[in-house]
Amino acid sequence: MPVNTDKQGTSYSLPRPYEVSREAVAEFALATNAKADYHFETEAATALGYLDVVAPTTFSVIIAQKSEAAYISDPESGIDFSKVVHGSEQFNITRPIVAGDSLDATTHVDGVRASGSNAMITTRTEITDAAEQPVVTVTSTIVVRGDGE
Repeated sequence: MPVNTDKQGTSYSLPRPYEVSREAVAEFALATNAKADYHFETEAATALGYLDVVAPTTFSVIIAQKSEAAYISDPESGIDFSKVVHGSEQFNITRPIVAGDSLDATTHVDGVRASGSNAMITTRTEITDAAEQPVVTVTSTIVVRGDGE
């Protein structure tokens, strides 16, 4: 089944908020070689005015991908995950993510178009805090390879 272009304009949300933990922040910081003390030590983060350790700027990709997974795994999307290639990612950060945040995410399917035998899909994931205030917007482009590629 080809990618379903009728899914453009639809939205998908996390089933429950993503709870940001100190452990998740530290693991991501280590994985991305972010070495600042405020990613690991509460004291270093609070000295800078934060309530807890601060996640690296690209940490929101974890939450965005969890939200995008609802779209990608929707049988009606027509997406074969084995043919998905990452295209690009952009982050519009309103405020840093810190341990203790409870974050919701909604992924909007902003664009679905054919490009040769491939499909180009653009999603926009709005991440908000428990007070429904914006935290980060993640815009992603993925390529779904066509048959024979």
